[in-house]
Amino acid sequence: MIKAVVFDLDRTLLDRDKSVKVFVEKQYDRLNTDLKHIPKEKYITKFIELDQRGYVSKDKVYQQIVDEFNVTGLTWQELLADYNSCFKDSCVPFPNLNRMLETLRDHHLMLGVISNGRGQFQLDNIQALGIEDYFETILISEWEGMKKPDPQIFYKALEALGVAPAESIYVGDHPENDIKASQNVGMKSVWMKDERYDGVQADFIIEDLTEVPVVVEKINE
Repeated sequence: MIKAVVFDLDRTLLDRDKSVKVFVEKQYDRLNTDLKHIPKEKYITKFIELDQRGYVSKDKVYQQIVDEFNVTGLTWQELLADYNSCFKDSCVPFPNLNRMLETLRDHHLMLGVISNGRGQFQLDNIQALGIEDYFETILISEWEGMKKPDPQIFYKALEALGVAPAESIYVGDHPENDIKASQNVGMKSVWMKDERYDGVQADFIIEDLTEVPVVVEKINE
């Protein structure tokens, strides 16, 4: 019997690809005085390319942007500070996010989040999506001193929710950090399908968040 659902954040609840594009457009407009020598589309494309879907630290991204585009009116530290303080204003949820969480809560399921990343930054994004109150536990790697795929961060979430691994499912997009890691601790895995990965061995595959309650129902039958 499934009693709890635990989620990844980026590319699972938060549409990070869309959010990044919205943010970079806004950043360019906001800091246009010092960036206007760079064509807007070129700035956006270069940021997305260097960011590598969030797997490259932003200090490196902005250092390269400043060097490559010869930005003189702003330091990379100022661009990074702008990213840290303003990204939350560009958060785009995946469709049906609130509807899905409401449905799970109506079925008395315990809910949690495990996210790799910086503590306050990720919490700001969760709050910006307006979903913080749905979760009984939110674990963010910087604050926990460990990150996925470390099994201990999964065990800590399960302990906080008061459920056994077999009584829970984990929903995420990354084949190793989310799917394999949650399976390794005995949770059922649900892969939020991402065309960039092949051959992901998840217990369930979804393309829309409304499918999460359906998966729970299927297991509990």
